[in-house]
Amino acid sequence: MEEKKYVVEIEKAKEAKEGKPSVGPVYRSVAAKHGFPPLLPGMETCWDIFRISVKKYPNNQMLGYNGNAGNYVWLTYKEVYDIVIKVGASIRSCGISKGGRCGIYSTNCPKWMISMQACNAHGLYSVPLYDSLGAGAVEYIICHAEVSIAFVEENKISEVLKTLSSTSKYLKTLVSFGKFKNNQKEHAERFGLAIYSWDEFLQLGNNQQFDLPTKKKSEICTIMYTSGTTSEPKGVLISNETVVTVVSGINFSLQSINEELRQDDVYLSYLPLAHIFDRVVEELFICTGASIGYWRGDVKLLSEDIRDLKPTLLCSVPRVLDRIYSGLMEKISSSGSLKRTLFNIAYSYKLTNMNKGFKQEEASPLFDKIVFSKVKEGLGGRLRLILSGGAPLASGVETFLRVVTCAHVLQGYGLTESCAASFIAQPNDMSMIGTVGPPMPNVDICLESVPEMGYDALSSTPRGEICIRGKTLFTGYYKREDLTNEVMVDGWFHTGDIGEWQPDGCMKVIDRKKNIFKLSQGEYVSVENLENTYSLASEIDAIWVYGNSFQSFLVAIVNPNKQALERWAADEHGVVDDFSSLCQNPQAKAYILTRLKEIAKENKLKGFEEIKAVHLDHIPFDMDRDLLTPTFKKKRPQLLKYYKDTIDNLYQERNEQRQSY
Repeated sequence: MEEKKYVVEIEKAKEAKEGKPSVGPVYRSVAAKHGFPPLLPGMETCWDIFRISVKKYPNNQMLGYNGNAGNYVWLTYKEVYDIVIKVGASIRSCGISKGGRCGIYSTNCPKWMISMQACNAHGLYSVPLYDSLGAGAVEYIICHAEVSIAFVEENKISEVLKTLSSTSKYLKTLVSFGKFKNNQKEHAERFGLAIYSWDEFLQLGNNQQFDLPTKKKSEICTIMYTSGTTSEPKGVLISNETVVTVVSGINFSLQSINEELRQDDVYLSYLPLAHIFDRVVEELFICTGASIGYWRGDVKLLSEDIRDLKPTLLCSVPRVLDRIYSGLMEKISSSGSLKRTLFNIAYSYKLTNMNKGFKQEEASPLFDKIVFSKVKEGLGGRLRLILSGGAPLASGVETFLRVVTCAHVLQGYGLTESCAASFIAQPNDMSMIGTVGPPMPNVDICLESVPEMGYDALSSTPRGEICIRGKTLFTGYYKREDLTNEVMVDGWFHTGDIGEWQPDGCMKVIDRKKNIFKLSQGEYVSVENLENTYSLASEIDAIWVYGNSFQSFLVAIVNPNKQALERWAADEHGVVDDFSSLCQNPQAKAYILTRLKEIAKENKLKGFEEIKAVHLDHIPFDMDRDLLTPTFKKKRPQLLKYYKDTIDNLYQERNEQRQSY
């Protein structure tokens, strides 16, 4: 890497030896070339983050929820603190003390955060239970983590009660965020489980004084279970120091580019608090004394929540941003020719200036006011930063949103094991589009070659497995030292993701180490890389590419874009079918397959990487059918199980066609 801009080399590369792969140079953010930034003053634990902010900003709005009239109702930092102390006293009155395990099973809401802060106050391990994975995962996590008390939203009580035949060995107290039914109380008591409404529970600790225990930065604050794409969830042990280090690093990084958060910033919390991405962002907002508003838990009302809250920061995953992009494109295409022409002129002009180096807000103030203001108002009118994580965001979508939202749109990268923030792109640098930016200033990064996939960390364009070192890493997998030792080698966490260093020191995630298989002719296929390429076709919303060592070619299940397919059918063939029927139309399948072949040719894919047969599914891949994780990663074994008959038919039909030629 020549003329490095965002990183500095701190260790030399290592050639392959003794059966080990070669390792590229170790790089660090240029902002940390003299050493990692220190922790924020006085902050060593997660409790310190909250405690200090209560002292500094007692009357600031902290947690809000959307009331029936569309107005957010707020609790101040001091009001939240008072409730946290009550909840903590009630937990202790149940005989649960430092080191105990407290489950939280709910969509994001103020009581979720209050329960977590009570855990932080008394040195309990908070254990998020997956709101989207059903009772199977909930049962596993309660037993595996030995959860003794659980806070549960009212409509999830029944899900927990179903698990009691196996979980009652550990679970002794259940607290509803609302109320519970009499028959639920009877069922719980048959298993020796005490059950309380939220209001009842707050009274348990009345007139009892419990000193807050001393807490160390090295102690665990949470066991955060990864959703798992192939097997049982893994319990990731995260320490106080890990969280505080990440928050300090993000704060330092934002200050270094003059984008630090302010007390009047507002965050919309809708990504699951059970995942590290949202958890870390909320910790950062609390550290700043800023405000967190929670959605109503209904994706259909998300746009209304945005309109009502008017956030300044929005975190998202590519799937959500893709939908925003598709919705905006549909509005543009269906508008009159004059509006379309004006939009295209404005877009081209602003993008040209941004590519020349103009800051986003300075690239075209006039067009921002007369053309893009409607997009901005649709996102609340105050949005200045959109962070995307969880999966790669298509470059075209990222570019489009950077222009039209009048906000910075930045990709980041991290895992639960690295406490979310390992890389983050920077504003006003269009060369970072398609990348996750440079490393955060509290990690070291290197690439390790993966010879079986053709990735060389020492080549002129370095590619290999992304490895991370630093105090932002997890302590290990709970009760799974074997799995910990697989990914932690000599202090380096092996992510399993394949990265490519860019000349300026930014990272581009291009593949997944495990998502590789061999076709019958011996060719290796990196399936995730292919899916990212085929996703460039605007006619599809999602694609799952499949192949195995018994077949010589690839097939795919495609979720086509509804508007694009219906427009093609009407314009080209005069067909006006419902979307479900259209997806079964052989001509529609042929059209999508042709588009995929065009994408393959444009991107110079090899012959064996081309899709030879497709099935169109009008129902998007979803979590309800267990096809996606909560962070929208594909669960490949489950996809194969669900679509097995369809895949078999695709291969059979294609092979019969080939034999008849």
